[in-house]
Amino acid sequence: MLSELMNFLRACFRPRSKGYVHTNSDSGGRQDGLLWYKDSGQHFNGEFSMAVVQANNLLEDQSQIESGCLSSHETGPFGTFVGVYDGHGGPETSRYINDHLFQHLKRFTTEQQSMSTDVIRKAFQATEEGFLSLVTRQWSTKPQIAAVGSCCLVGVISGGTLYIANLGDSRAVLGRAVRATGEVLSMQLSSEHNASIESVRQELQSLHPDDSQIVVLKHNVWRVKGLIQISRSIGDVYLKKPEYNREPLYAKFRLREPFKRPILSSEPSISVHQLLPTDQFIIFASDGLWEHLSNQEAVNIVQNHPRSGSAKRLVKAALQEAAKKREMRYSDLKKIDRGVRRHFHDDITVIVVFLDSNHVSRASSAAKFPNISVRGGGIHLPPNTLAPCGTPTEAGNT
Repeated sequence: MLSELMNFLRACFRPRSKGYVHTNSDSGGRQDGLLWYKDSGQHFNGEFSMAVVQANNLLEDQSQIESGCLSSHETGPFGTFVGVYDGHGGPETSRYINDHLFQHLKRFTTEQQSMSTDVIRKAFQATEEGFLSLVTRQWSTKPQIAAVGSCCLVGVISGGTLYIANLGDSRAVLGRAVRATGEVLSMQLSSEHNASIESVRQELQSLHPDDSQIVVLKHNVWRVKGLIQISRSIGDVYLKKPEYNREPLYAKFRLREPFKRPILSSEPSISVHQLLPTDQFIIFASDGLWEHLSNQEAVNIVQNHPRSGSAKRLVKAALQEAAKKREMRYSDLKKIDRGVRRHFHDDITVIVVFLDSNHVSRASSAAKFPNISVRGGGIHLPPNTLAPCGTPTEAGNT
């Protein structure tokens, strides 16, 4: 009886397809069910391909590519900014990052008149502080926002230099050609912050020597305080500021003992790489992709096919693997609606950035390149519309 009633409600309140709002800012993006993609575009240093598939009821992954001038001055520096923001517990943090991080980066680049690790670190810090201010303002009316957070993966290409900054477990992988053999090998560029990695657990234990429960093996998965897999993020204020780890926050997020120092960090791991003529492309993706494909498998898929549609091809390969693991056909997986789809795979975001050696090292002052801004799309419901019912995953997972 109850199941029949729920089916009736879903049918009544499911919005028609024309009621969906496609939230990409680029007219070249296309929507195919839960898959949004832009097969090909031009950035300052070459071409790019972009794709997003939605699994959650509300898309928690956000992403962007910004290319051209990286400061508020027309004199540069010039280059390309890539961001992949894998949210958890809700979409608020990843959306906030999508709206603010690049603007902070442009502001600090303008102040220092150059790109640097310091500029990127300051942009991350300003974004974290801005979201904390948002939580502070909304705490009294929307306390659960304190338990919303996001991973944050950023790549900046400028003047032949590649900067990679990361919080959480999204990943950037380089495809580098070996001249002697002609093969293209994968090279992971980003450091990950997931409690499943032994060095991350050791780092947490050294930072919290008086807490024997800082990492807990729960249902065969390592979690920080038994709650969350990642150790660094934007947001997740309930594990950074003790004043937000109390009622009216849901009991499952509240710790038994008050903490004296932040449990999670917002300090990004940043690496700097001088790009080589043999560097072919970089794959930026949320962990939803890497759950199903190895670094080399992803590089092989990009290398062995035309550039156009590379990101969509990677997403589909991951979905085919997800279907195979559940002993079902890919065509049947595609029929499953968002919300319920989260039981089969996560939101997946992929941006493939191809590196044209003629453009990567060109002088920024010589650029007459139009500014390009593309955001990964998805399906968002119009305001005041009841979303189709789906069983929510445990908040705080990534």
